[in-house]
Amino acid sequence: MDLIERIDELQVLIEEAKSVPLSSSAVINRDEFLELLAQLKQEVPDEIRQARWMARDRDELLARARKEAERIIAEAREQRDRLLSRTEIVHSANRESARITDEAKERAARMRLEAEDYIDQKLAAFEILLNKTLTTVDRGREQLRGERQTSIRMSSVPAEQVPEGPFDAQELSQPAL
Repeated sequence: MDLIERIDELQVLIEEAKSVPLSSSAVINRDEFLELLAQLKQEVPDEIRQARWMARDRDELLARARKEAERIIAEAREQRDRLLSRTEIVHSANRESARITDEAKERAARMRLEAEDYIDQKLAAFEILLNKTLTTVDRGREQLRGERQTSIRMSSVPAEQVPEGPFDAQELSQPAL
């Protein structure tokens, strides 16, 4: 089950919770709610870890590209040094060395761009998921606000009908509608 489904379950649990009479409070099964929260906690870190893995993969890919470029450059230098001893092919060696160096730089740049594109795609998908989550949370909060206001309006009972006992301070401060 994914993160959005867990949040939807929490929302349904809250929506279907029995209201406490004359109160904006609701009775929620604590064990069920805590279980859903625990499952939600287990799922969120996975997505965050995925983002971290993607960043780490990008860094490793860039490090490998740099290492490969350095290796190619080192090979080119070694080859150039060997060829320098032979004066008749010095010019050829310099051109080959430059070609290999340019090729290594181009390859490293290409690998870096590919890694950045990959990470950008993954981060965009993660951003969409987070935006959906935020939208769901916002809808849930709006719905709760609406239920509170409805509950407050419905709890506007004449004073002689209000039972004695403990009251929620917020209820007493709300004007009767």
